[in-house]
Amino acid sequence: MSASTLPHRALGGLVVPPLALGSWNTWDRMDPDDAAAMIRRAVELEAGFFDVAYYNMGPHAENSRTDILFGQALRESGIDRSTIVLCGKLWLWDWPNQSFRAQLVESLERAGLDRFDTLVVGDYLDEPDVARIVADVNALIAEGLVGGWGINNWRIGHTRAALAVAADTGLVGPSFAQLKYGIARRAMAEGAAYGPLFADGTLALQASDVFEGGILATGLVPQRKIGADVGGIRERILALYPEVARIADGFGVTPAALGIAFCLTHPAAANVLFGASRIAQLEQNHAALALVAERGGEVREALAGLQADVVVRDDGAW
Repeated sequence: MSASTLPHRALGGLVVPPLALGSWNTWDRMDPDDAAAMIRRAVELEAGFFDVAYYNMGPHAENSRTDILFGQALRESGIDRSTIVLCGKLWLWDWPNQSFRAQLVESLERAGLDRFDTLVVGDYLDEPDVARIVADVNALIAEGLVGGWGINNWRIGHTRAALAVAADTGLVGPSFAQLKYGIARRAMAEGAAYGPLFADGTLALQASDVFEGGILATGLVPQRKIGADVGGIRERILALYPEVARIADGFGVTPAALGIAFCLTHPAAANVLFGASRIAQLEQNHAALALVAERGGEVREALAGLQADVVVRDDGAW
């Protein structure tokens, strides 16, 4: 298989690489020198998009240092800031008591940064004040702290409301949806609820939790905290791993690379967000780009019967 790469796609006003690195349980599992080397290698392998979050709120009240360690590694790497994309995160768990501005400034200061290129507004349990969210994010854009924004696993009604508020008020609305998406979880990204917004270009898709916390990459359930099991289907997903591994072997890639390639076959996918704590993982995952470029249709056909969330709602409600 050749070293083919994919064209970089639009995510809001940005042109982004097809691979993106997350920060949850990654940079805090690496040696500082290895972290700096990972950043340099990521830029070389079309993964120079970094999701940077301060995990210390709501279900993520972990007082994590992963964002601080990323900032240190970025400075040590010597990478030119203009060659990468940095995505921040805002949480709704204690908002508006903890304002978006306070959250973002703290996040930037912890990582030693002056701005994010874009950001994601996280998910929620209680009914959100969508109009205020749109206004508060736009205040950050006006201040120059961030360039645009997207949403993370929002219910479709609230996403459409945010788009409508932005259109009515002349403000910047969400330009992408960061959704759980992968071989086994397809409901939101491929369902009828979000489908029209992807089809008409209103939103781009950023695939996340692609490996179901590592289950579809290794066949093992990690002991660390992983993402929510929407629909209670994790045992079903675990049972799919042997078949995923068999199909991956047939394509000559790892199960992780196969999962990334699958996501990139989605017409609206701007990139795929995943975690890696070893350069070897990143290099293996990069094989997904050649696979989807050369055999994307075959990948989707081979995995057609492995959706595990057929009965899970596609509108984000759970």
